[in-house]
Amino acid sequence: MTMKLWDNFELADPQFLWGFLLIPLLAIWYVFINKKDTARLRIGSTAGFVKRSFWAKSKPILYVLRLLGLSFLLLAMARPRNVEVSTKTKTTRGIDIVMAIDVSASMLAKDLRPNRLEALKDVAENFVRKRPNDRIGIVVYAGESYTQTPITSDKRIVINTIDGLKWGGIDEGTAIGMGLGSAVNRLKDSKAESKVIILLTDGVNTTGFVDPKMATELAKELDIKVYTIGIGTNGTAEFPVAKGSRGQLVFKRLPVTIDEDLLKYIAEETGGQYFRATDNDKLSAIYDEIDTFEKTDIEEFKYYNYQELYRPLVLLGGLMILLEMTLRFTIFKSFI
Repeated sequence: MTMKLWDNFELADPQFLWGFLLIPLLAIWYVFINKKDTARLRIGSTAGFVKRSFWAKSKPILYVLRLLGLSFLLLAMARPRNVEVSTKTKTTRGIDIVMAIDVSASMLAKDLRPNRLEALKDVAENFVRKRPNDRIGIVVYAGESYTQTPITSDKRIVINTIDGLKWGGIDEGTAIGMGLGSAVNRLKDSKAESKVIILLTDGVNTTGFVDPKMATELAKELDIKVYTIGIGTNGTAEFPVAKGSRGQLVFKRLPVTIDEDLLKYIAEETGGQYFRATDNDKLSAIYDEIDTFEKTDIEEFKYYNYQELYRPLVLLGGLMILLEMTLRFTIFKSFI
C-alpha cells in the first residue's frame, strides 16, 4: 500500500515504518537493562585511567550509531521515492450539436427575465462554454429559417453569434418544420459519433413549407437525436403586439400557447426528450440536464516516472553500522 505524503513524494512500502516502534524500546533496553550486564571492578585508585575517561564516557555513542543505522535502513525499506506523473488524453470524434432557436416576436415575451430571448442567450452561452470538445452550430428561425453559424469547434464564434441574436430581420411566424429541417441539413454530412439538435420554440407551427413531422423522419433516418424545449410560463404572459408612435413595443397580456404534442413527438421519434421551461431557473436546469446526457468520451492515460530514493539511505545506514563496528573493535575495544 502506497502512502502519499506530498504531491511528488510517497512511500511505496510504508508498513516498514512500524519498525520505528522498536527504536525507543531498544533505547530503553540499553539504558535500564544492558548497563546491568556491564562488568565492575573495584580498585583502590583510578589515577591510571584518567586519560581514558573520555572514551569510557563516550561508549553510548556506539549504541546511538547502531540505532541511527537501523533507522536509516527501516526508512530505506519503506522505499521513499519521487513520482512524476504525465497525462495524455484521447477523445473520440465528439458530438456535433446544432441549436435551432426561435427568434420570432413572441420570444420578447416577459414571462422570463428580462424576456425569453435574453434569458435563452445567457443559458445557451453557458452551455457552449461547457462543451470544449464538441462542434456547435446555430440555426435561427421564425417565419423562415437560416444558418447563423455553421458547425464549428471555435466556441468564441458560437458565443458571439448567440450574443448577437435579436428579433427582426426575418419574416414573422413560427416555422418549426423549417427550423428543424435546416438543423438536420447542417448535420446530414457530419462524421461525428453522435449528432444532436436542441430545438427551442415558444409557440405553434404556423407557417413554412416543411412539415415538422417530415423533418422529424429525416432526423430519425440520419440518426440525429432531437431535444425539444418549449419556453414559456403556464397561463398568460406579456407579449409584444404592436409598436407605439415612437417605435417602442407595446405589450399586452395574452395566453401562452405551445404545441407540446408536436415537440414531444419530435423528441420521442428521434430518441431525444421534451422539456418545458417556465422560468429562468428551469431553462438553465434543462440545458444542464442535456449537458449531462450528451458527453464526449475522453480517455486519460497516466504515465508514472519513479525516482527511487532508498539507495542513499541504505548506504548511510550501512556506514553507520560499519562505523559502530569499527569503533567497537578498535578505539572502544578496551571498554567493552
